[in-house]
Amino acid sequence: MSLPINKIFIIGLPRTGTTSVCVALLEAGLKVAHTAFTKASFAAAEVIADAPVFSDYRELDKLFPGSKFVYLERTMVDWVNSMQMLLGRMGPHLDPVSGRFHPIMKRSFQLCFGVAPQWQEEANLQNAYERHRTGILAYFAGKEGVKRRDDLLILDISAPGALAKLHEFLDLPPVAADTPFPHLNRGRNVAGFDEFKHPNKISANLSGPERRAFFDYKPD
Repeated sequence: MSLPINKIFIIGLPRTGTTSVCVALLEAGLKVAHTAFTKASFAAAEVIADAPVFSDYRELDKLFPGSKFVYLERTMVDWVNSMQMLLGRMGPHLDPVSGRFHPIMKRSFQLCFGVAPQWQEEANLQNAYERHRTGILAYFAGKEGVKRRDDLLILDISAPGALAKLHEFLDLPPVAADTPFPHLNRGRNVAGFDEFKHPNKISANLSGPERRAFFDYKPD
């Protein structure tokens, strides 16, 4: 499916529903990367979520003018509990030196949450959530004197009518107001997108003309 906008960036933090949104947009016919670590992945996908977009949305806005951004919110108590579980499982793999996760993913998490061991602390996570949200609202409220609110949708995927609201924002075919989002990554599951099979999924490490090169920007 071809969209009139450049890209769709899902800029909510992990455990706010990024996987559910990605699957919903796959089912709407879009090409989706849940994490993207190469230029080729960004080029191939219409929708990109999670790392590095939740930390690099300002730089990506400059690289892909005319894009739409979807910020996902969740109640603080539920989000903190879910993030503590996630970081408890992912923490060793996010270590800057010994962690096995992709360097870009590690950088995104460190920019937003700091480094172990304090990143699982409730106060640290609460501050990270509020800092991220405040930064997004300030950025899209006005940049260089230009109002940007029309480029941003703030969405709680558990709210009634949320999927219909997303379709309307992205000019996708309408869905009934009571249509729910797919619900993946329930409980302690953190690999729902990896397990979901769909021909429109774009690999995070897709190789292209520059092999697996990434952009040379430096995040603020």
